[in-house]
Amino acid sequence: MSEDVVETVAQALRLDEDERTYLFDLARAARPARLTPSRRKDVAVPPRIQWLLDSMTMSSAFVRNGRQDVIAHNASARALHAPVFDSDTTDKHGRPNIARYTFLDAGAQEFFVDWEAAAVATGGLLRAEAGREPHGKALRELIGELSTLSPEFRSRWAAHDVRIRHDGIKRLWHPEVGELELSYQSLDLPMTNRAVHDLTLYTAEPGTTSEDRLKLLAGLAATQPHPAQPTEGPR
Repeated sequence: MSEDVVETVAQALRLDEDERTYLFDLARAARPARLTPSRRKDVAVPPRIQWLLDSMTMSSAFVRNGRQDVIAHNASARALHAPVFDSDTTDKHGRPNIARYTFLDAGAQEFFVDWEAAAVATGGLLRAEAGREPHGKALRELIGELSTLSPEFRSRWAAHDVRIRHDGIKRLWHPEVGELELSYQSLDLPMTNRAVHDLTLYTAEPGTTSEDRLKLLAGLAATQPHPAQPTEGPR
């Protein structure tokens, strides 16, 4: 299917920008094998990215791949997202997966104050990744696992919602400091081998209780030993 035809379909269906991007990704994936780009490979986060994360002392910052694996983070992100990192859904490499935590850990519905919105966004982000990389084995296995174990995920996956851009306000309930209302922004972080990771930043509005609580967590993180960073596993 040519891009002109895809564009015509997108206009006829009145797709939003994320849905339009997803449709183009599906069309590219359906082309003959000789025209389809080679499968993306997981790549390690280079040291300069970790240096960047560590320099952000007043923001929670982490890098995740399209499958929602957290593959690098700063100390503030480790402290803020302690329930995610400490969850039984974290893999043997110490790498949390936000989708697994959201749908398979009962504590997620307390940590994410607006859990329903978090679940919709997480499902939409995975749907977008499936359009970009429909043949990724690890992604297929993750979707199969979530579909088998979580009725909530199955219903959201069946809705075919797509989310590419990820930003807004998020409320979290932290066991040490209570509720925080934070602004978050995700940015594409292109890597080698066609890999595209996502840099996500959480910050608090200046002068708010949430800022005080985020500073408290940052201070606690600064006094604790730095845990080993998660590593990329096989795709």
